[in-house]
Amino acid sequence: MAVTDTQSATPVPTGMRARLRSMLGDSLDSSLGGSSEASVTRRLAGTIFIIRVVSAALAYLSQILLARWMGGSDYGVYVYVWTWVLLLGSMMDFGISASAQKIIPEYRTRSEHALLRGFLSGSRWMTFIVSSIVSTLLAGVVKLLSPWIDAGAVVPLYIGCVTLPAFVVANTQDGIARSHDWMRLGLMPQFIVRQSLIIGVTAGMFALGFNLGATAAMLASAAAVWIAMIGQMVALNRRLGHHIEPGPKAYDFRGWLAVSLPILMVEGFYLLLSYTDVLVLQQFRPSQEVGVYFAVVKTLALVSFIHYAMSATTAHRFAEYHALGDRARLSAYVAHAIKWTFWPSLAATVLLLAFGKPLLWLFGPQFVTGYDIMFVAAIGLVVRSAIGPVERLLNMLGHQYICALAYALAFVMNVALCVALVPRFGGHGAASATSISLVFETVLLFWIVRQRLGLHVLAFGKSDSDGTP
Repeated sequence: MAVTDTQSATPVPTGMRARLRSMLGDSLDSSLGGSSEASVTRRLAGTIFIIRVVSAALAYLSQILLARWMGGSDYGVYVYVWTWVLLLGSMMDFGISASAQKIIPEYRTRSEHALLRGFLSGSRWMTFIVSSIVSTLLAGVVKLLSPWIDAGAVVPLYIGCVTLPAFVVANTQDGIARSHDWMRLGLMPQFIVRQSLIIGVTAGMFALGFNLGATAAMLASAAAVWIAMIGQMVALNRRLGHHIEPGPKAYDFRGWLAVSLPILMVEGFYLLLSYTDVLVLQQFRPSQEVGVYFAVVKTLALVSFIHYAMSATTAHRFAEYHALGDRARLSAYVAHAIKWTFWPSLAATVLLLAFGKPLLWLFGPQFVTGYDIMFVAAIGLVVRSAIGPVERLLNMLGHQYICALAYALAFVMNVALCVALVPRFGGHGAASATSISLVFETVLLFWIVRQRLGLHVLAFGKSDSDGTP
């Protein structure tokens, strides 16, 4: 694939292995003037992917154990509350975690060190204070609505509100760390340490004979989030102290929000699109069926991790190359990101579908009923991977509003389809609604990038456009 008319000057090697290397790597190496940046990108993306895979294994193990220890009903309540924590916690940072990958490279490029120092501390304080206020208000909403909420979900929802501030600050710190290429520091506290703590605490409670219901599981999860966030804060502050020279700080809260809020719209609609199926399913179907569907989603999570790994690795470089005005490097980088998103995603999907039944059986024999749903859900994930992390490309190059509109339209479609299909078809309807919405979103984003940036952002085919960002 090529995303511009730029061609590699390297002769095309022969042999299957050489052809694969040429397809996935040489075009980027040539366009960047060497293999160092391409190698760094693949290494960092590989690091992120490994962390997410290990995290997925830990999360998978924790979900299996919780499903077996708690039973279908309590597990369904826990999944419902934890989904709200993931959804709201990922939105309550105002998009700072994503915009950090745009703001920090731009400050470094322009040598605006006072603003850089201010952002590194001020962004975290801002998100913590505001998320604490919002969490208090949400707890009040739970209190008001408690007569209409399932009695078994009220206390877990309160615990979820307590969890949110730490979750939000951890997301902000993740964005700061990734902007400095500190992938392990950004991701391991959230994805490895947190999951390990959840498993350890719940296993200890079960071994001691405690009733491991939804409330106990949420208490363990809340403690894990707070402990992991505080440890990450200590490590990040220490590393920033060695990396950033001390000096005065300047705070541009209005400027940060001007960049972040449009990105928040993108991230928010994406998250709504991601979690709508589970939340609508909870309203129309029994909790046990929600648990089965969630097991399917967790099983297919490996495919999404590949997309996440490339997005996390490339976003701040999109911003850096654009700020430098380096069109050739940016175009080559886009091509590289798309190829290394789609082909591994396709391979992972085939592998997961092949072993889907035994993987679902690990949750319990009743979860195997969700195997058919896997095939429906996989369609949308594979189609989305065909254009790579183009939403990050649009965000980093200043096209946040049109990207947010695309996600908003896909979200509205997903809600409408879920409401129409879930009451009758259950998990199959939820998976169908999400896949159709993802296909629509992919087509729309492809067209937007084609029109706005003049790039052919598919994992196959050739560009016939040479527009400029």
